[in-house]
Amino acid sequence: MPSIIAAIDQGTTSTRCILFDSAGRPCGQAQQEHRQIYPQPGWVEHDPMEIWDTTQAVIRAALAAADVAPGSLSAVGVTNQRETTLLWNRHTGQPYHHAIVWQDTRTRDLCDALAAGEGPDRFRALTGLPLATYFAGPKLRWLLDHVPGARADAERGDALFGTVDSWLVWQLTGGPEGGIHVTDVTNASRTLLMNLHTLDWDDGLLAALDVPRAVLPRILPSGHPTAYGVTRPDGPFGTVVPVCGVLGDQQAALVGQACLSPGEAKNTYGTGCFMLLNTGTQPVASQSGLLTTVAYQFGDQPAVYALEGSIAVAGALVQWLRDNLGIITRSEEVEALARTVDDNGGVYIVPAFSGLFAPYWRSDARGIIVGLTRFANKGHLARAALEATAFQTREVLDAMRRDSGVELKVLKVDGGMVVNELLMQFQADILGVPVVRARVAETTALGAAYTAGLAAGVWASPDDLRQQWIAGRTWQPAMPAPARERLMATWRKAVERTYGWLD
Repeated sequence: MPSIIAAIDQGTTSTRCILFDSAGRPCGQAQQEHRQIYPQPGWVEHDPMEIWDTTQAVIRAALAAADVAPGSLSAVGVTNQRETTLLWNRHTGQPYHHAIVWQDTRTRDLCDALAAGEGPDRFRALTGLPLATYFAGPKLRWLLDHVPGARADAERGDALFGTVDSWLVWQLTGGPEGGIHVTDVTNASRTLLMNLHTLDWDDGLLAALDVPRAVLPRILPSGHPTAYGVTRPDGPFGTVVPVCGVLGDQQAALVGQACLSPGEAKNTYGTGCFMLLNTGTQPVASQSGLLTTVAYQFGDQPAVYALEGSIAVAGALVQWLRDNLGIITRSEEVEALARTVDDNGGVYIVPAFSGLFAPYWRSDARGIIVGLTRFANKGHLARAALEATAFQTREVLDAMRRDSGVELKVLKVDGGMVVNELLMQFQADILGVPVVRARVAETTALGAAYTAGLAAGVWASPDDLRQQWIAGRTWQPAMPAPARERLMATWRKAVERTYGWLD
């Protein structure tokens, strides 16, 4: 019987569990959404207990769907929405507050105060990151400062901080009864608290953000055969299974796309949009507004780094058309609506709902729709929404070219939006390079399975993963270069109009 690996993919809007066999093929899965909580403008929260409940439910449902006996599982891998910040009590397992989601902007004043004098790149040399509301460290500081009793408990070691991976591993391995409090290098590299070069928490950064070391998890490689512990037998897996792999979701997609050599890149189209370029075992400092981040670390091998362009709003813009404007009833309808027009009719949407991420990093920006005339209709809005994702991706790719000197020959793509063929063709057109969708679409979960399976010995080496990757559909660029550049010039003009909306 082939080895089976369970991958838990805890994302921004839902949680999935997918079982993969040793050929990297899905053999059972389940998915469940969870609530998005908006206490006030700019604030986004999740309920940690709801996330844990949905995780348990999808694990049990995936095992039942695949008709897999619990004893046949070789390993568990976990991948997660990154930067989303949790604080809970070690003894009771109760959260002190809702999780603060990566999109949340409540820490803007704190980030501005930390940047005063030295600017937003104050910690970039150590962390690879600008000071921005996106990252977990300022969110943790907010919780310590605003939740009664949290700081005192944190200093005593009674309160535990983690991103979602830490929360799930702690629960899976025992919770209050001996749960393992750990994270991996990829998630730790998104906190503004880890030194990118030592791969450990940095005392200077902890002092600057006023975070006690006692609250922090231990940092581990992304894949390890024993350090993440084993699942509790009375938990959702119903037996003891080693947890062998943990990665942030975008790094997991890089591994799932087998972008394991320097110069290979992938783009994931989900709630947000995230492009990662493998830069090898040396971190590359960005001069163009990109993030330098840890891509993965397999066991005792050196860490591999990446340049990343993070776009806050991609699929979320389609959800906004559906939920806020009501011009579609299901997200899948956006492509048909966009095809009712030949082009965007001069309409551009810049979805800076939480400010602009890469390559601008403008927290003072807010979303706009420009170019409206009496000619514009809902088809033009739908098309402009799709094109916004492609335009933002092109800007990130341009920044990667400047920073790395690499001319990308092909872009591997994954995520929920890649079924939209109009978007994928426009993406190839506006980039001027082929866009390739993998045959196995669930690359984020697959990357978690690959990482856990390598640690557990299911696969012998990364070469095995390269051999399993198979292209599905390819889109070739068909737009003339002058037309492409005209569209980009107008897009950049639209982006400039978003600046300074917040004083």
